Amino acid sequence: MTKRNPDYDFKWCPGCGDFAVVRAVELSLAEWVNTSNRPIEETVMVAGIGCSGNLVHLQEGPQPFGIHGIHGRTLPIALGVKSARPDLNVVVVAGDGDFLSIGGEHIAPAAKRNLDVTCIIMDNGVYGLTKGQASPTTEFGQITPTTPYGKLDDPVNPLLLYLSYGVPFIVSAISTRPRVLAQQIGEAMDYPGFSIVHVQSPCTTYNDTYEALKGNPAKGIDPGAWEIPDSHDPGNLSAALDLVREAGIPIGLLHRANESVPMHERLVEAKERLRVKTRSVDQLLDMVAV
Repeated sequence: MTKRNPDYDFKWCPGCGDFAVVRAVELSLAEWVNTSNRPIEETVMVAGIGCSGNLVHLQEGPQPFGIHGIHGRTLPIALGVKSARPDLNVVVVAGDGDFLSIGGEHIAPAAKRNLDVTCIIMDNGVYGLTKGQASPTTEFGQITPTTPYGKLDDPVNPLLLYLSYGVPFIVSAISTRPRVLAQQIGEAMDYPGFSIVHVQSPCTTYNDTYEALKGNPAKGIDPGAWEIPDSHDPGNLSAALDLVREAGIPIGLLHRANESVPMHERLVEAKERLRVKTRSVDQLLDMVAV
């Protein structure tokens, strides 16, 4: 990125919101190691393709196990990891283009299975790695390399999508507050079930939304991001739906289901109901003879 920092010579632009997400992830994992008394190597980070995928390579100090997968397939990989090793702390890192486009078909099954993984989604509203093409969250009418006359389809509302799919733990976050974000990621990792931390992480090169999110009184721009009030009950699904239908982007803990049985515990219960029929050697030989 700069001659003074050769260790950071990678394909992120100055001011990218993903820098703060890296720090937040590091802080949350350090806290997880301290509170769980487990080594960081028992965390597995699954990354997709896109600017967000660099995050899996940038952890400083002792490293979690990292898998840089293919575009849109972070959740199937995470499903495999968690099914084989339910004891591991599995974290998915992906972007809006990766997670919500080709990867969108995997969100509902993961929610219905209540796959016990934490997804950190960096939403910059474009495909940043491939030069700013329109993504599912790009605004209607926006000019991009793939929409030179303006985007024709309405943007996806990721928070509304997650709620409608039944994701039991949803945080709407912003990259400008890495310490708050670290706490939110930690709470998501502690939740016994499928959790998503959706982060507004502006792309300073192709879709700089910092001013729109934070506001600029001098220009008469009101903040697009606003704090979820303390009075909000995250266990109330109807209240969460009302919040995401309001103008702008609510920031904070949006939804936390009060009851949650993760997929690996459901598998244990299913195995306990399994009755295996056993036969003697003589019985098996008789079956072959017939």
